[in-house]
Amino acid sequence: MDIKTATALRRLRLVSAPEAVSFLLLLVCSVLKRTTDFNAVPVMGAVHGFLFVLYVVFWADAWNRAKWPLKTAALYFALSVLPGGGFFAERRLKREAEDAVIASRARQEGVVGA
Repeated sequence: MDIKTATALRRLRLVSAPEAVSFLLLLVCSVLKRTTDFNAVPVMGAVHGFLFVLYVVFWADAWNRAKWPLKTAALYFALSVLPGGGFFAERRLKREAEDAVIASRARQEGVVGA
């Protein structure tokens, strides 16, 4: 994995969890708006919208650089629109990065001929 691909995956991973948290907070704010006088939906909506747009931009970059199959790209996109899905995306991207590091070290040491 080259450095640009690793960077694209890292950016996507770093924005996944905050995007998931903002989505959950937006849902809480929506419930509070309807049940109390507290209305933070405009603020949380803007924060979540910004993080979602970042996620989509970083997702497209990662898809382009990592050459994911359509199924993998669709999974990461679907995780962005599910409440809490960003947490699963972050965990999966972290595992993918760790596997790439292990494979790279194995190639350097001559353990595998890939």
